[in-house]
Amino acid sequence: MLTIFENSEHKNIFFNDLTSETMVQANQHLIIHKDEVLVLDPGGHKVYPKLLSEIGKIIPISKIKYLFFSHQDPDIVAAANGWLMVTDAKAYITGLWTRFIPHFGIDDYLIDRLIPIKDEGDTLMLGDLKINFIPAHFLHSPGNFHVYDPVSKILYTGDLGASIGCKDFVVEDIDDHIKYMEAFHKRYIASNKVLRIWVDMVKNLDVDIIAPQHGSIIKGKDNIRKFLDWLYNLQCGVDLISDNMKILSI
Repeated sequence: MLTIFENSEHKNIFFNDLTSETMVQANQHLIIHKDEVLVLDPGGHKVYPKLLSEIGKIIPISKIKYLFFSHQDPDIVAAANGWLMVTDAKAYITGLWTRFIPHFGIDDYLIDRLIPIKDEGDTLMLGDLKINFIPAHFLHSPGNFHVYDPVSKILYTGDLGASIGCKDFVVEDIDDHIKYMEAFHKRYIASNKVLRIWVDMVKNLDVDIIAPQHGSIIKGKDNIRKFLDWLYNLQCGVDLISDNMKILSI
């Protein structure tokens, strides 16, 4: 667990050590504003009891008001039913997946607490704080969203910015860190076109930290600028498919 921002009424926490070595490493994030909690990408069944216990050490579970699922992958949503059972939280996810998520075992009487996010994005009020849902479609899911917290100036980017194999909590040198991100992004991100659209959309946000769902967080204006420049020029996904469907340059 690491607190990455804190003031008198606001705290941002991330967990990066709740998955076992047999699973893809995944981060879980909390935004705590005054006495309300938003849990981002809470994870699957093996993470669920650990994260529930860790949150309970910080703040009462009854304070969890919202869950956010950036997309539909099991390392994000598989334990959704458990979270909805033990809290009164509403769970936000793209409308593309609200009828697929019940296949993870969500009880019928809980379905009305799955709230679809509009394709163009949306906001929610965490107490008196407006949290922004930013469209990130095809990065990598066809229905995908990121979260911007204007108090901490953290942009939560799901699989964008994911790194594999780096043990550091925080990126010190983004140029050196690219080797941990490159193969993942080339394979899982749809195309350079959507990357450029996303970069153009977020580059004017006031961001101090980029917090992905896998691997290290990216901190500092210079590292963030270099990261956005790298994404803007990255060939990935369908850009790398040959005529015989072979994946090139990974």
